[in-house]
Amino acid sequence: MWTHIARFVLRQRLLLLLGLLTVTVLFAMRIPDVRLQYTFGGLLPKTDSTAVDYQNFIDRFGIEGNVLLIGSDTEVLTNPKKLQAWYELTESVKNMPVRVDTTDNGVADPVPIPMIDSVFSVTHAYTLDKDTAGRKFTLRPIVAPGRLRPGGQVDPAFTDSLREVVLALPFYEGFLFTEAQDATLMMVFLDADLFNSERRGTVVEDITALTNAWSAEHDQPLYLSGLPFIRTEMTNKVKGEIGYFIGAALLVTALLLFLFFRNPTVMGVSLVVVATGVIWSLGMMAVFDFPITLLMSLIPPLMIVIGVPNCIYLVNKYHAEFKRHGNKMMALQRMIVKVGNATLLTNFTTALGFATFIFTHSSVLRHFGIVASINILAVFLISIIVIPALMLWLPEPKPKHTRHLDRRWMFVWVNHLVRIVQEHRPKVYLGALVVLVFSVLGIVQMQTTGNIVDDLPDSDRVITDLKWMEERFHGAMPFEVLVDTDKPGKATAPAMLSKVEELQELLAEYPEFSRSLSAGDAMKFAMQAFYNGDPERYRLPNRRERSFIGPYMRGTEQAASESDAASGVANNFMDSAKAVTRISAQMADIGTIEMRDLMNELRPRIDSIFPAEDYRLTLTGTSVVFLEGTSYMVRNLGISIALAICVIAGMMALLFRSARMVVIALVPNLFPLLFTAGVMGWAGIPIKPSTILVFSVAFGISVDDTIHFLAKYRQELSLTSWNIRQAVLLALKETGVSMMYTSIVLFFGFLMFAMSGFDGTRSLGLLVSITLLVAMFTNLLLLPSLLLAFEKVLTTQSFREPFFSLLDEEEDIELEELAVRQGLAPGKGDELHEELVRKRQGQ
Repeated sequence: MWTHIARFVLRQRLLLLLGLLTVTVLFAMRIPDVRLQYTFGGLLPKTDSTAVDYQNFIDRFGIEGNVLLIGSDTEVLTNPKKLQAWYELTESVKNMPVRVDTTDNGVADPVPIPMIDSVFSVTHAYTLDKDTAGRKFTLRPIVAPGRLRPGGQVDPAFTDSLREVVLALPFYEGFLFTEAQDATLMMVFLDADLFNSERRGTVVEDITALTNAWSAEHDQPLYLSGLPFIRTEMTNKVKGEIGYFIGAALLVTALLLFLFFRNPTVMGVSLVVVATGVIWSLGMMAVFDFPITLLMSLIPPLMIVIGVPNCIYLVNKYHAEFKRHGNKMMALQRMIVKVGNATLLTNFTTALGFATFIFTHSSVLRHFGIVASINILAVFLISIIVIPALMLWLPEPKPKHTRHLDRRWMFVWVNHLVRIVQEHRPKVYLGALVVLVFSVLGIVQMQTTGNIVDDLPDSDRVITDLKWMEERFHGAMPFEVLVDTDKPGKATAPAMLSKVEELQELLAEYPEFSRSLSAGDAMKFAMQAFYNGDPERYRLPNRRERSFIGPYMRGTEQAASESDAASGVANNFMDSAKAVTRISAQMADIGTIEMRDLMNELRPRIDSIFPAEDYRLTLTGTSVVFLEGTSYMVRNLGISIALAICVIAGMMALLFRSARMVVIALVPNLFPLLFTAGVMGWAGIPIKPSTILVFSVAFGISVDDTIHFLAKYRQELSLTSWNIRQAVLLALKETGVSMMYTSIVLFFGFLMFAMSGFDGTRSLGLLVSITLLVAMFTNLLLLPSLLLAFEKVLTTQSFREPFFSLLDEEEDIELEELAVRQGLAPGKGDELHEELVRKRQGQ
């Protein structure tokens, strides 16, 4: 079959190249359509109970986490100049020229809607006044319009009076200022629907630039946080790293290719192959409408790293064939025939390793598995078309271009490995035992954890600013509690509000939570207003007071509905039927272990307040969703690893038709995974989505060397009259150089991820590099040692007669044909056979 494929590829090279160019151009045209993901969703399947609860919350109350926080240590309430500066900053943010078109297809809306809904700070806050005539409460700005103006001056008396007013409003304590009054906060509410759409604009970047300029002007640091800021910063970093890693991968592989071949032509052809693979991968993301996440951003550079070994195998074979007989066409044909099927098989196993992610229920993993697996096979297709076609048009390789085939240092290393396998196998087993003990002791120390921002370095602004928020205001990550009374109107009942207050007091006991907010706080605010702003009256009304305040609450609600405004502050915390109430808080970005312990401790205490037989309680919000999503991802990635091992083992069983051989083949590929897990345990690297990915990726790649070795081993068996010892040593000599070449490329290719700005990506690069390096040695030392140790039980008749055959990558042509072409009797082919074996043994 491969002979026909080779003939077709070479004869129809122009047509194939034109077709390949057409597809590449089409994919390139779709690259501008690739979209970024600015949300933290996609970790959980839509049917998961946590995801269902979160969606129900959004359906009732809208998307949480649409508040951008700006904090400062400035003494706003005591220093007139700083109060004026804070006012001007708030005004600048509020009046930013941020407008977003709300129509589709790029048609401008006649009345663009601002992205910023509202801004709150100590200079832009409201108090409640009692309207005795209208029997309702009305909102009034704390700072009267015109009292402060840009460029004006604030007198100390006004500063003192404003301070008294603000401190007399307990509603804002813990939100706009700390209890110690040593920090203040500005809350920027963004239009959630627009911010989470493709028309989100650059509002966060504009606010960041504005605050940076303010900080420089006033020599006062500002701290930004909240999900809009965190999401935007992380997404922009991902966007920036895509181009960086593609360029770095091309540079690293180009340098390695030049060092290997010392031929700019080979380097250029190989770069054409991998660059085409990059275009295909990006274009495919747009075609499938998969957003670019941190995980998806790894695919383009992965295509470069995984595609280069294809080029090395093909070019090595082409140069070896040309050096033997000097016929370019024959060399290219034999390159396709002899290496094509083996390379396809190794690419197929690598693709299978990535394809196992498709069977998870996480959309993030499914998208990654689909694009990665398809493009790995696509890179093979590109290389098998481009390399023969371009090499046929380019000049023949000169003797200096094939010198890499005779590099003595590489053969010295391989011969040294042969001597170890021959004479020092006990040392190999002892080394494997040491690695196993090291790995097991490290594995028992491993932990599963994850934070929303733990992939960023500690020095990153997102982390430093978030820590400031946690120290001053106890957090910035949304946490929500929903209490469903299952009875319309019950959420406003006095007993219910008392229970809500009890829950809020419970949350206040934990330093991980900020001050919470509920409908009860709105009632307390109204109670204070009813008593003309007396801060001592900031509490829930008693039975007698409820009869007085009730008409004012109903009048306020009616006035809000008549003005087509939101139905009041209280109703932001209840559904329309007043059967479900909401308690909102922010929390620190603690790890998933701490978060789970906290939830396990908190849940029974909350249940004691709201018994399960009377209320349906839901803990949700981004914090809870991320906790469950991380745990779910880790579980699914563990399943994908097991599935990858089973699928690849099944494919190897189909290839070699020997269960014993499959077991022996898996051992040298499981050892590197155990070693890496041990390193993670000893180094304190936790199991999380970005690190557990190492095992599936590394296993799918490292098993390629095993297949190459066993395929060669089986071919040598037929040449050595089933002399297992000779076959193992010859296979080691023949495949050792190529395995070292490709391992070096993969090692340095993945090592470049260590330069990432994300800790998870850095860990991925380092751990995969370590795994592949260990896999190279286990395949070169442990695998042949095991084959020699168990030679009598491994090479069964089914192994000798496989389900389908892999062509010999080294034989030039059939020995009998060689004998006939040289004018020898057919029987002389046996003598040539023996001579070839003797030459190989003597290498």
